[in-house]
Amino acid sequence: MRLSPFVLCLGLAASTLPVAVVGQRPDDQISPKSAELLKQGETLLAQGKLVEADDALETALVVDPKNRSAFTAMAKVAIKQKLYGQAIRLTNKALALEPTDRDAIATQGEAMVELGALPRAKENLAKLQKLCGTTGCPQIAVLSTAIARGPALAAAKTPEVPKKN
Repeated sequence: MRLSPFVLCLGLAASTLPVAVVGQRPDDQISPKSAELLKQGETLLAQGKLVEADDALETALVVDPKNRSAFTAMAKVAIKQKLYGQAIRLTNKALALEPTDRDAIATQGEAMVELGALPRAKENLAKLQKLCGTTGCPQIAVLSTAIARGPALAAAKTPEVPKKN
């Protein structure tokens, strides 16, 4: 009876210790099936088959929800479909997995430019410049070009229709 509280405390302490699970993968290791579906989705995106690409990329995320490249590729599909808010949400999910993902930052910046959020896109450009350093990276050029081009959605003018009384 005198050892019962001690044994209970010892058992509680032992149950809170981290233990490596045999079947658990590291965060940076992506399922091969998910990587295959990602390549298939990117190929379909390049061919302009946006719905099929979206389906393949969603399946890649079902297979492995930690595949941040699939989130970024889905954001690119959303940009092609002019769903800029969805693209920003998808890149936020990729950045939640890896905050320094250059592709996700650049894609998010492109979507922000299209929505007319130029100050936030410039913040993303500054992040990229900080991440890439003096060597530079292709994502900086892509985002700089998008910022220079300006927003397509915000600049679009509605056609004038004569008013009827």
